[in-house]
Amino acid sequence: MKQTKITKDQIQKLALSAIGFVILLYVYFSFFLGPLNRSRAAAEKNIADLQGKLASSKSDMTRAVNLEKEATTATSRFAALKALSPEGAPIAWFPPRVKAFFANQQIDKVTTKLEGTAAYRQAEMAEWMKYSWGIDLPQTDFATFGKAVAELENTEPLLIVSKIGIRAGAEDAQFQQITLTANTAIMKR
Repeated sequence: MKQTKITKDQIQKLALSAIGFVILLYVYFSFFLGPLNRSRAAAEKNIADLQGKLASSKSDMTRAVNLEKEATTATSRFAALKALSPEGAPIAWFPPRVKAFFANQQIDKVTTKLEGTAAYRQAEMAEWMKYSWGIDLPQTDFATFGKAVAELENTEPLLIVSKIGIRAGAEDAQFQQITLTANTAIMKR
C-alpha cells in the first residue's frame, strides 16, 4: 500500500473547510434555527392562550344560553302570576273568588274580610302588596275542609294559609266552625 502524504496545501484546505463548516453550523443555529425555535415557542404560547380563551368563551356561551332560558321561564312565570291579580281593588274581587272556590268544594256561607295590608320590604317586590284576609267557614266537616284547603293552596300560587282555627259546632258535632288567616301577594294597580 502506498502511503500518501498530505501536503501543506491540502492541510490548509482541510482546515479552511473545517472552519467553514463550523461557521456554517454557527450561522445555521444562530440565524436560522434559533429564530425559528423562538417563533415556534411564541406560536405555541399564542395557541395555548387562544385555546384557553376559546374554552372560556364556550362556557360563557353555555351560561348565556342557560341564562336566556331562565329569563324566558321567569318572564312567563311572572306574566302568569301577574295575570292572577285582576284589575280593580282586591277587596272587590278576592272575597267573591274565595266564596266561589269554597262553593265548588261544597262549603257554603263563607265570609271573607280584609284584615290588613303591608308593602314588601324587598326591592324586587316593590310592585306587590301583601294582603291579609280573614276567612270564616261557619259550618263544614273536617274532611271536606282539609281537601278544600289543600286545593286552595295548590290552585292559588300567591296565597298562603298562615293560621287555622277550628271549633266544634255547638248544635251538630259533625260540623266545625273554622277561621282561616290567608296572606296573598297582589300586584299594585
